[in-house]
Amino acid sequence: MEKFKAIVVDDEPSVCEAVKAILETEDIDVFTTISSVDAVEYIKKQSYDLIISDLKMPVMNGLELYENIRDVATDSIFIIITAYGTIPSAVDAVKKGVYDYIPKPFTPDEVRIPIRRALERKVLERENLALRTQIETRYSFQSIIGNSPEMHEVFRIMRHAASSESNVLVIGESGTGKELVARAIHSNSVRARRKFVTVNCGAIPEGLMESELFGHVKGAFTGAVADKRGLVEEADKGTLFLDEIGELPPTLQVKLLRVLQDGDFTRVGDTQPRSVNVRVIAATNRDLKKAISDKSFREDLYYRLNVIPIDLPPLRVRKEDIPLLVNHFVQKHKVRAIEKNISGVSKEAMQALINYHYPGNVRELENSVEYAIAFTSGPLIRRDELPKYILEDKKISEDAQKIPLMPLKEAKTQFERGIVMAALIESGGNVSEAARILNIHRQNLQQKIRLLGIDLSSVSTQS
Repeated sequence: MEKFKAIVVDDEPSVCEAVKAILETEDIDVFTTISSVDAVEYIKKQSYDLIISDLKMPVMNGLELYENIRDVATDSIFIIITAYGTIPSAVDAVKKGVYDYIPKPFTPDEVRIPIRRALERKVLERENLALRTQIETRYSFQSIIGNSPEMHEVFRIMRHAASSESNVLVIGESGTGKELVARAIHSNSVRARRKFVTVNCGAIPEGLMESELFGHVKGAFTGAVADKRGLVEEADKGTLFLDEIGELPPTLQVKLLRVLQDGDFTRVGDTQPRSVNVRVIAATNRDLKKAISDKSFREDLYYRLNVIPIDLPPLRVRKEDIPLLVNHFVQKHKVRAIEKNISGVSKEAMQALINYHYPGNVRELENSVEYAIAFTSGPLIRRDELPKYILEDKKISEDAQKIPLMPLKEAKTQFERGIVMAALIESGGNVSEAARILNIHRQNLQQKIRLLGIDLSSVSTQS
């Protein structure tokens, strides 16, 4: 780890040297100065983990120094050195944000103890920053967590979508985080400072939907006592998120298509068209292609929306993400139960969470963790503190328990070997026929047979 840096400010050179000697025994790089005015300039040019300053100094005292640098040295820990007669002033300084004070004259331990305490805090801050950075760069896009190949592909598409102005269609089961994806794309786009307006197309009664989306003018219908802007207009220059787009009535699909094509719409009861500049992100858990064949969804609207498709995988196909998600949700919700000092989940509880099939996807997993936090006594959430429906999921649990735990790479190899063997047995050892069954090229299958160590003569005898 990089060495900590400190600056010591005291108008007495002997005090500077004494503090420097003590800090150097703690493996800290130390710079000293007898001028608080000069110290301000040094601190503006160079960042220090620790700033240790005498309280009483000419021209600018320690508290004035703190006031001058607090906005530029936001990551520094400030400690005051004070004579016994000025301890009340030092206590006031602590109330204003100074970390601690050292009485003067001091023993080496009276310097070391607050310094060590301060550095422990810095170490914790560095670790938290490193962990946040790791999660953000390796495992997530904003608040969406995952390290599976499926999620890495989602993150890749999201980054492209964020740097684009094209419309996006997010497809996924309920609870997979479609709105989180939409918000993350908006927050990382050029429209981030503009509004993100959400419309749940399945939650607004059909009779009110047109007015909610496109607005109305006074007198357009009974109860329209004033002009009203619609949500499309509210999202002007920002992002319009249309959740459950498959529930949008066909008559409004036509009006939405016009917005996407020309940026034009008309309020209910008005004859004057209006213009907007909106980026649309739509989401659905329906099969829109089937809806097109059923004539309940317009094909031209589908292609306008589906410029950048994002297919969110259900949680059951990315089980390797569950431990990451569980730890994330524990950290998120344990703040409501600080007295329990919850640090994580037991191995048995984690295995039970991994075994479950999650029809409600990530949302259901989060609810399960939140439930367990409410019922646990800590520090680890135990298996019997999970919701009963997770423990009683017999079919999934029993099937999962039959599978021995092993490295994921080894499990994938075993699974692939079993599938290839099954195809070869079905084809009587005919590689061309097995390749057709597996829908891969014959040469690819031959390579897999070699890599997986499959003996074709033994396959022939089994058939």
